[in-house]
Amino acid sequence: MLHFNTTSGNAFGIFAGTAINDTSSVTAAAATWDNMFNLGSQTLDKAVTVKLTRTLAIIPITLVLSFIQAKKTNTNENYNFKKIFPTFIIYFILASLITTLCTNFGIDQNIFHPLKTLSKFFIIMAMGAIGFNTNLITLLKKGGKPIFLGFSCWIAITLVSLYLQHILNIW
Repeated sequence: MLHFNTTSGNAFGIFAGTAINDTSSVTAAAATWDNMFNLGSQTLDKAVTVKLTRTLAIIPITLVLSFIQAKKTNTNENYNFKKIFPTFIIYFILASLITTLCTNFGIDQNIFHPLKTLSKFFIIMAMGAIGFNTNLITLLKKGGKPIFLGFSCWIAITLVSLYLQHILNIW
């Protein structure tokens, strides 16, 4: 039987941060856990830290994959780094630096509230666009393969996360 220690949010925070893919879902799950067991923001802090650490891994992975793709498609040996570098990484690093510096210098975090609201709006719009673009008839014609693949990935990630926590004696 799987049993998380409910007096500390560490185990569930690590689980949520590793096994849940979407940052907003990680936040919701961890905050719910904190509320269920009156842990303040203990689980949320751990889960967000783990998730953002995973997110930072996007930078080197994206750079390596961009380089490999450019090498495959380009026959000459001169690579233009500006062409293969994904510009969203610059904005990601810049936003991280700004919020970190503002936090460290004691700047009121409420100045970010309008940007957070705007970003939530854009995320909702993007998710809505993806949902409205989903063709259910095509999905049904493809059979259960896409759903089975997603379910299999979800189970595998969950089991690996829990197994690693068990090996590390986190729970």
